[in-house]
Amino acid sequence: MDTTTGQSNRTNDFDNIVLERRSVKVYNPEVKISREELSEILAKASRAPSAINMQPWRFLVIDSAEGKEKLAPLASFNQTQALTSSAVIAVFYDAENIEYMDEIFSKSVELGYMPQDIKEMQVQQAKPYYASMGPSDLRDMNLIDSSLISMQLMLVARAHGYDTNPMAGYDKDRIAEVFGLDKERFQPVMLISIGKAVKEGYPSYRLPVDMITTWA
Repeated sequence: MDTTTGQSNRTNDFDNIVLERRSVKVYNPEVKISREELSEILAKASRAPSAINMQPWRFLVIDSAEGKEKLAPLASFNQTQALTSSAVIAVFYDAENIEYMDEIFSKSVELGYMPQDIKEMQVQQAKPYYASMGPSDLRDMNLIDSSLISMQLMLVARAHGYDTNPMAGYDKDRIAEVFGLDKERFQPVMLISIGKAVKEGYPSYRLPVDMITTWA
């Protein structure tokens, strides 16, 4: 079995990473990515920005045969990606991520990223702000943050020599509980398949910048 990690195909060429990224439908099922490298990819992706640095994203990495068997009936429109990829990363947001606020800000002080008085001021402002947000506004904010990290994850994967595909066609109502997660707390954002393409993704037409941009 080919256990190639793709490390020899890593690139720091930003134009290649961005311009050559494609959404891939069929992967080489013989290519496996180690959990060590997947963890490295997730750590780099986790440098994405988020509101008040609250990092609401959570990952479920489905890389075992047993996990994929559970996923397949939930992703009926994307079974080829699910079954042939090295892994499928389910991105969720944690609806109760405010629980980590004190840890995030305290660690920032400990590491010298901010002084104690700034930490206390920001926490005093942030907690009532979060408490005042309605469910819809909180969901919108968490979806934005989780979408930012999802795109960054795909670019990091490309830099590591892998292909990806973001997927929305799956059973969002059931995926958390099927994998033993609290479905009220962990809200699904998207699935991202990752692996080595057997068939490259198709190029696609993009609207010109002057059509999508207004200058002021």
